[in-house]
Order: sequence, then C-alpha cells, then structure tokens
Amino acid sequence: MEYRRLRKEGGTYFFTVVTHERRHFLTLPEHVELLRTVLREVMKTYPFVIVAFVLLPDHLHCIWTLPPGDSDYSTRWRLVKSHFTRECLPVAHGQISPSRAMKGEKAVWQRRSWEHTIRDQDDFNRHFDYIHYNPVKHGYAIAPKDWAYSSFHTYVSEGIYDIHWGANIEMLFDGSIGAE
Repeated sequence: MEYRRLRKEGGTYFFTVVTHERRHFLTLPEHVELLRTVLREVMKTYPFVIVAFVLLPDHLHCIWTLPPGDSDYSTRWRLVKSHFTRECLPVAHGQISPSRAMKGEKAVWQRRSWEHTIRDQDDFNRHFDYIHYNPVKHGYAIAPKDWAYSSFHTYVSEGIYDIHWGANIEMLFDGSIGAE
C-alpha cells in the first residue's frame, strides 16, 4: 500500500503515535521524563513548536507547527521514536513482543503513526479540543483538568480554557479525528 502524505511547508500538523500492541508504559515517570528530554533534543536540531500535547499510557496526540520552508515532520518523528526506543527499558516493562524480539527489534512503537495537516482555524480548534479531552474519552480522568500529562493546564493559565471545560459532559468528535 502506498501512503500519500500532504506536506505543507511551515504547516501545522496533528499526530497520533501509538505504542506497539497498545502496551501501557508511556506515563511511567521515567518514560514521561525521557520523552520530554528526547523532544527537547530533537527540537535543537530540527526546530518545531509543540502547540498542544497529551500523553496517555499507550498513545499520544499532539499538534506541531514546523518552521517556514520546512515540511519534514517524518525525520523529527523518526528521531523521537528511535532516541526514545534506545533509552527506554523495554524488557523491564514487557514492551518487546515475541515476534519482534526474535528479530532483535525493540518493539516500543507501532511502525506507522497518523498525521493530519491542519487546514483552517475550525480544523485546528476541533483537533485542539480533541487532544485536551482525550484523557476523559479514554476514562483516565473525569475532566481534562484531572490529567497531568497534557498542555490543557498551560491553556487554562493563558485563559484559553476555563478550568472546568470538558467536565461532566460527553463530547463527541468527528470520526476522522484521532485515528487511534
């Protein structure tokens, strides 16, 4: 199958990245810190802005904006995933699948990820809200404010969200958002 990717220089993109076999380990404290470190390191060489972010035990969603003239998010994700994988302790947390272990691979991430080029402000708003509501959608929190691994708290402090946004309601999103 041939994958076609829409690339827009200086574009804003939504991503979903999932662990191999949906293993739950991303929110272990040592992995949270490792992911933060890896993202900072990759950003030094290949700059981008993380506009929104949520980390769940088995996947993450984020929105990135790339610099003008640059559309190469693939290299950035390859580096993030490979650096994280090298430093991760997969055996200790049962992250290697038997089929990949026999090949000498560390199966930490699914081989592919989902990306979506943000088209306009409405598209951005829907993906932005989806990211911040995701811990509630998956039953990890009662409200977005209750989930620590999210940019939601930044946007509350900036006045973008009310602290009670997304609480005590079920939010429904278009089926094309998230691809998890």
